[in-house]
Amino acid sequence: MNLDKIASDYRDNGFSLISGFCCEPGLDRIKSVARCFHCAWVQENRAFHDARAVNSAYLTSDKYLTDSERLVLFELIASKKLNKLVDALPFEVPAFMGTQLFFNPVNKRQRNYWHRDPQYHLSVDEQKQALAGPEVIHFRLALEDEPGIEVVPGSHKQWDTPEQLDIRLEQKGRKHSDDIPEGKKIVLKKGDLLVFSANMIHRGLYGLNRFAFDILVCESKPEFLEFVKPECLPKQPMFSSFENSTLFKNVITHKHVSQ
Repeated sequence: MNLDKIASDYRDNGFSLISGFCCEPGLDRIKSVARCFHCAWVQENRAFHDARAVNSAYLTSDKYLTDSERLVLFELIASKKLNKLVDALPFEVPAFMGTQLFFNPVNKRQRNYWHRDPQYHLSVDEQKQALAGPEVIHFRLALEDEPGIEVVPGSHKQWDTPEQLDIRLEQKGRKHSDDIPEGKKIVLKKGDLLVFSANMIHRGLYGLNRFAFDILVCESKPEFLEFVKPECLPKQPMFSSFENSTLFKNVITHKHVSQ
């Protein structure tokens, strides 16, 4: 990994693609655990899954996975390789925020949609202010070949153009699935890792065998750590197998989680 280039790409564009970040057999273990979670999650959320779901969350909780299965995911998050990447990005005190799993919708006619992650809990003015930081960053590991995502480069620091805002918020007759001329498509191959800002304008691209595991890393700030579920953190005995436990320890310290 060329960490300087990754940092530069992220700083300028809001994303960076690391090809072949994770290889077999480690990748297959992660994929197997993700499949176990997905099957159990779908069984409990069948109506939502079949109607419109494109992602789920909280993979590292103990609701659907055994401790040994959870440990596979925790060891990836606590790996030296991932943490070197985290250290190269604009964090002061990085912390583990959560995990997500992305897949295709059941309805083949369901359209993908442009968004900024903060729009679901912040006002428009607050979304503008969020562009000044601090950061929340996605680390998306492709578990299968997939069409990837489409992003608007630079939008992690730049506010929407009038057309982009109308599309993203479905104003003035526009739909959030309309094409944005400035969009850039990023194809993901199995094992690739895409790093991108939660603040940037982006949308997932459905198709092929889309199946991707996201790790979210945030600053150790109360407004972010409030989203961290204690049951998604590793148990104390697990720490002995971690190469770098900083992301978890920062949550425990700043969220005051008892272990």
